[in-house]
Amino acid sequence: MRIFDPHVHMTSRTTDDYERMYAAGVRAVVEPAFWLGQPRTGVSSFTDYFDSLLGWERFRAEQFGIRHHATIALNPKEANDPRCREVLAEVPRYLLKDGVVAVGEIGYDSMTPAEDEVFAAQLQMAREAGLPVLVHTPHRDKLNGTRRTLDVVRESGIDPARVLVDHLNETTVAMVRDAGAWAGFSIYPDTKMDPHRMVALLDEYGTERMIVNSAADWGRSDPLLTARTGAEMLAAGFTEHDVDRVLWRNPVTFYGASGNLVLEPVPGVVAGEVPAPAEFEGSSVLRGARV
Repeated sequence: MRIFDPHVHMTSRTTDDYERMYAAGVRAVVEPAFWLGQPRTGVSSFTDYFDSLLGWERFRAEQFGIRHHATIALNPKEANDPRCREVLAEVPRYLLKDGVVAVGEIGYDSMTPAEDEVFAAQLQMAREAGLPVLVHTPHRDKLNGTRRTLDVVRESGIDPARVLVDHLNETTVAMVRDAGAWAGFSIYPDTKMDPHRMVALLDEYGTERMIVNSAADWGRSDPLLTARTGAEMLAAGFTEHDVDRVLWRNPVTFYGASGNLVLEPVPGVVAGEVPAPAEFEGSSVLRGARV
């Protein structure tokens, strides 16, 4: 089983997670820019974070055999904080950098006027940069939030086939598919979706334009739930071809529209072995002396 996790916040995870993910078949990830759990206080904290996604985190992932990509944006939650709005002026230059495969996460948290404005502005940035879009749907009032999301996407003029609407569930999947967008599902231990419900949706709607992710972050989450979903698909009668489509080919097709995916195996990585010593700007993922 080969896995591309199209939404996972590896900055919040440990190297143990990278090792476990590689052993489970994960060979590529996309890490969307999001909030840190507490408010940022200025633009420089965003740019340092963006730089780390495109530098240190890519280096760290490759030490464990995983290709790392990122999406860049001002996230919906922080769109409401005036201290953060100035980062919008910095986003376009980051969209030109290697490893950036979409604008995201953008969309709604509380569906405020500020979020409306920032969402529309960043959809326009995506059109100008020729990049796909990763959209976050709100955790509260998800049905209305998803409807509003699709309205804004239509108003923007962006091709819905270049939009991935994420964190969907049974109440929202049909409208997203009817709109021509990609449907994303986050598999969590006890919230959002679980593998059993996900398999039921795949049985009902098929595998076309369906994308499964772990969305693992600093909260209770599990970056191996993509692999577990694949196992449950096989147990339910789906073929290996079906699993490969959902867990690899679909995210590759969607993010591949950016022209920035790198999917060749990382050279010199062997499962279960400690990576060879390497440094990124003077830092190493290893600790202690290595002979």
